[in-house]
Amino acid sequence: MTRWLYLRCFAAAIAALAVLGGPSRLAAEEFRHGLSTFGDLKYPADFKHFDYVNPDAPKSGRFSTYGGPLNSFDSFNPFILKGDPATGLSALFDTLMERSGDEPDAMYGLIAKEVAVAKDGNSVTFRLRPEAKFSDGSPVTAEDVVFSFDILKSKGHPSYRIMMRDVTKAEALDSHTVRFTFTGDLKRDLPTTVAGLPVLSKAYYSKQEFDQTTLEPPVGSGPYLISDFRPGAQITYKRRDDYWGKDLPVNRGANNFDELRFEYYRDRTAALEGFKAGTYDFREEFTARDWSTGYEVPAMRDGRMKKLTLPDENPSGAQGFFFNTRRAKFADPRVRRALDYAFDFEFTNKNMFYGLYLRTNSYFENSDMKAVGKPSPAELALLEPFKDKLPTAVFEEPYNSPVSDGSGSDRRLLREAARLLDEAGCKMKDRIRVCPNGEPLQIEFLIFEDTFERVIAPYIKNLQAIGVGATIRRVDSAQYQRRVKAFDFDVVTSRFVMRLTPGIEMRNYWGSENANVEGSVNLAGIKDPVIDALIDKVVAAKSREELVTATRAIDRVLRAGHYWVPQWYKAAHNIAYWDKFSYPEKKPKFGRGAPDTWWYDAEKAAKLKSN
Repeated sequence: MTRWLYLRCFAAAIAALAVLGGPSRLAAEEFRHGLSTFGDLKYPADFKHFDYVNPDAPKSGRFSTYGGPLNSFDSFNPFILKGDPATGLSALFDTLMERSGDEPDAMYGLIAKEVAVAKDGNSVTFRLRPEAKFSDGSPVTAEDVVFSFDILKSKGHPSYRIMMRDVTKAEALDSHTVRFTFTGDLKRDLPTTVAGLPVLSKAYYSKQEFDQTTLEPPVGSGPYLISDFRPGAQITYKRRDDYWGKDLPVNRGANNFDELRFEYYRDRTAALEGFKAGTYDFREEFTARDWSTGYEVPAMRDGRMKKLTLPDENPSGAQGFFFNTRRAKFADPRVRRALDYAFDFEFTNKNMFYGLYLRTNSYFENSDMKAVGKPSPAELALLEPFKDKLPTAVFEEPYNSPVSDGSGSDRRLLREAARLLDEAGCKMKDRIRVCPNGEPLQIEFLIFEDTFERVIAPYIKNLQAIGVGATIRRVDSAQYQRRVKAFDFDVVTSRFVMRLTPGIEMRNYWGSENANVEGSVNLAGIKDPVIDALIDKVVAAKSREELVTATRAIDRVLRAGHYWVPQWYKAAHNIAYWDKFSYPEKKPKFGRGAPDTWWYDAEKAAKLKSN
């Protein structure tokens, strides 16, 4: 009643206080130097730098690498659905807070000096650093942060709208204080979500159409500027001499190169040849054959070129052939499972990959979030309310793809594939499988480079053996992007990786609301209310134990749905580089470190030039 009378009697004064930031409200909130999903922070408020950097690393030289897999770009706007953005654009834009590379989900102040989460979880408030400036010299203000949120949610890529569905507003409390307000019961991840949004210049985008592609270098808030570019050839970023945040604890020992350069090639084979010719200096190799045999060159033998294998402690993610279940021929999970039985991973790994890979089975591979064994009591508590909507397989051992005899054409598995197709009503007629609707069962693998043709060709042979017509359609990278965004495909190969603390972004991958949103990464078109409900359980988890239980439950349901043919993974980064770099003894636990913490070694570079 006192509060009500105060508002009635002094409404004008309260309105003024609101404009100035509502000091009584802010005083009640606990401001901290960092933020994490479950509250734990490794680094204290007075930390000087992350443990995995060399704080005295020299600042010089160029880091050049492969820009692929797309062979060109047509936009410097990575925030919208239109266009193919250039590689490396994240170097132009700072965020409110920066993630730590050796904690699962912790973030520390970058543009924001401090952060406070309301005790009821309904809002988060950031205090900005007054010294933060855009690349044109103008200050970064709370109005810029509000503008960034509003424009990304209203005109940005659809994924922003999905992730920020429950962020109702951003408001500038004063020139350097901004508050985000949340709604609903699933607010746990929202503070870190908004803390990771890029901060854009309101003044710049008031003169530029935000939702259009452009090759005009934008005004950014980050440590680099675009200095040179040629679509289809290269893009170069130059480190800002006037970068305001270079001495912050989150930036000490990082951003060490004067230039970052990304080289584009028509395909991976040409890119490898370019690397061996010295056109660029650093390459992470994703092709097992090339890693095993492609670097046997004089420069490697005499030490001018180095190979390095770094452990990857992140979830290895989900890579596979994804079925477009929006198309009737893939509607029956028995058909999708049959197609899994026709792919011979053991043959592929032995004959094409030199045995370097393991079979992916889980959507959370290489992590404790992967479902194993029969459901635990905690998992059953989440799954049993949906028992009448789930296949019985969810309550047994999680589905794993069959292991073949490695012959490339395992008759036992092909017989089981044929049986599943018969059971689904796809009967043989004149040596062709015919679906219940009378249409032949024919599938097309959409690709944009030839490296996967040798993997798909034996798969097609097996599919044809069980009456499934299959072909490969290769298109250029731009057309590939357009078709995938519009879901104009039967089967595509893709890979996505879950965060160490997954949350609302899972709606983008598997949520029903995103299944038919153009540009969505829900490639399979999954629309399952059970999965939607389990995603909410992940987002609502109040401890890591609860989160792991919920992700394992989701993993079981997804694997029982047979939305993909899982491919392979390796828990390592295979890196080749010309010996002109140095790096800290300790890499970030959840990253490869390059180029973020590496630096140009002038002494090593001089030796290279003299040889």
